[in-house]
Amino acid sequence: MKSIYLMVCLLLVGVSGQLQALSILACEPEWKALALELVGEDSSVYSATTAFQDPHHIQARPSLLSRARRADLLICTGAELEAGWLPLLMRKSANKRIQVGAKGHFLAAQHVELQDVSGAFDRQNGDVHGGGDPHFFLDPNYIVVIAKALMERLILLDPVNEGEYIARHNEFSIRLSSAIKRWEVEGASLKGASFVVHHNNWQYLTRWLGIKTLATLEPKPGLPSTSRHLSKVLQSIKGEAVWGVLLGSYQDDKAASWLRDKAGLRVVKLPYTVGGNAKANDLFALFDQTIALLKGYSGAKNAR
Repeated sequence: MKSIYLMVCLLLVGVSGQLQALSILACEPEWKALALELVGEDSSVYSATTAFQDPHHIQARPSLLSRARRADLLICTGAELEAGWLPLLMRKSANKRIQVGAKGHFLAAQHVELQDVSGAFDRQNGDVHGGGDPHFFLDPNYIVVIAKALMERLILLDPVNEGEYIARHNEFSIRLSSAIKRWEVEGASLKGASFVVHHNNWQYLTRWLGIKTLATLEPKPGLPSTSRHLSKVLQSIKGEAVWGVLLGSYQDDKAASWLRDKAGLRVVKLPYTVGGNAKANDLFALFDQTIALLKGYSGAKNAR
């Protein structure tokens, strides 16, 4: 439920509490969830992907194209995360409102400072993002910054409802800032914990919580594991206090299960994004679940 603070703000600005003027298309579930916080649950917000799809690789299916044609605002990660499908979707939609440079084209990555900027764009090295790691939403402090930028974009597109956007943003910002403090207290025991990861997409989360990554199950980002590489990983973690193997909701657990069987490790399947498990139904529940699952497997070396 929304807080009394939000209801008071909405009464003060004299708005209806329901925004249905804008049709919003989000590339990923986390941006749909953020948009809903700012425009209200009764608004038209659709996600192009689910938590069980790899956001690097999806098809611009006809139903998605139809959504793109009607969209007033496109919210995506950027930083090349959707490079394999978003340009085609925008081109085929012929929707001037969401093209690059238009007011309805919002890339979250343009509003934050990315980590791991290498400048390398050679796809022979896998899903390498030379402009920076695009999985920044896994540190909720980045969401604080993006929420403000998105509020400003909504006001630019829909100035009539400026008051409600400001009120919703202020209420969300207060709740999120409070939750971040709580998550950092709850996650303090994870500092220094060591994990093996399936894909190198947890760096913002691990930096935020002080978690260490010992090895990656993919030989190159986005490429399937090989027996040779997994054997190298197994050798590299011998003698290490490994707390588990991390993978996301959309990632195959075959390689993680192999390492579990060989090394006696737990497999920790995190929701990764909103909708990644039955309980992670909004941004707050996503981080609640992430912290709880990580803590639940803490100290589980050699447990089966």
